[in-house]
Amino acid sequence: APPPPPPPPAVSLNEGVAQAASIYVAFMRDATTIKAGFESADSIQAAIRKGASYEPAQLSRGMIAYGSILALQSPEFVQGVRTFAVDPAIRQEMVARIIADPAYAATLPGADAAAGLIIEAIGRDSAAMLAIADAVEEDAYTIQGRSDPRRRWAVVNIADRDTRLQGAKALSVVHMLPAAEESARLFAAANSGSGLEVTPATSGPPYTPAVVRSLALAALAALGAGGEDARANTEALTIEQNSEFCLNMSKLMLFQCLAASRPSYEDIFCVGRHVARDLATCTAQNIKPAPIVAPATEVADSEPAIQTPVAAGAAAASVSATQALNSGG
Repeated sequence: APPPPPPPPAVSLNEGVAQAASIYVAFMRDATTIKAGFESADSIQAAIRKGASYEPAQLSRGMIAYGSILALQSPEFVQGVRTFAVDPAIRQEMVARIIADPAYAATLPGADAAAGLIIEAIGRDSAAMLAIADAVEEDAYTIQGRSDPRRRWAVVNIADRDTRLQGAKALSVVHMLPAAEESARLFAAANSGSGLEVTPATSGPPYTPAVVRSLALAALAALGAGGEDARANTEALTIEQNSEFCLNMSKLMLFQCLAASRPSYEDIFCVGRHVARDLATCTAQNIKPAPIVAPATEVADSEPAIQTPVAAGAAAASVSATQALNSGG
């Protein structure tokens, strides 16, 4: 009798994906420590620095990488995909199809369970940032009240406004480094299929391009084709133009807001609107399909990407924070 076929390769996702995911997880964890009720002008500037300290492309890629590790926590998806890994020829065909068309991964068994984990977890991040945005923007009004003791410094013009703007711009291009401990935790979770606290959920198509790419990454890993020798494929799958565009537009509007802002309460508005709220919007649109909106600015017109809710607001971003506050935000 011929020898039995070799067992399929083990689930394999390389450290590069885990490191990218750790950047997203660590930044979002830090961003959720921004709180309303600022006690000094310095605390507002600290919030600006914290909120501005991400490089848009890295954060976008990290979100998709994190989504793939969440998907690998779904036994329905992993087991469903691995049924195609038993026969070497079928496995190779599946790998080639996913690389050629990442959307194919969304048709595989258990994709709805894996997508549900991605959408639920990243949706929680989005909801947390939205709650922060609401509270911080409200604080921009509250602090102006004559009964608020913070008003005496909140209405004073910020000293050296240009330096603080240039500082925010500089933080936005600094290469973000993965956290070793977080990377190790995510790497272990990806390759073992356990270790992350997830809430089981299912979500059917249509899926956003970001969710599709997360599923494709996870499918390659489940087929044993996402290891160190597959970094070129996995890195390519973390790049999603619309996601990066949304975060880039958010940064542009933050800079415009800071350029127009003068007293500290206006800077509070910038933090609430163009750090917290834009992060909430960009993460939400990565997991929830939305209709295409017509381009709203010359900057947007020059981009081939689909317009986003954040970009649609860019036309008003050059209006000073004072005018926005006085008109109701």
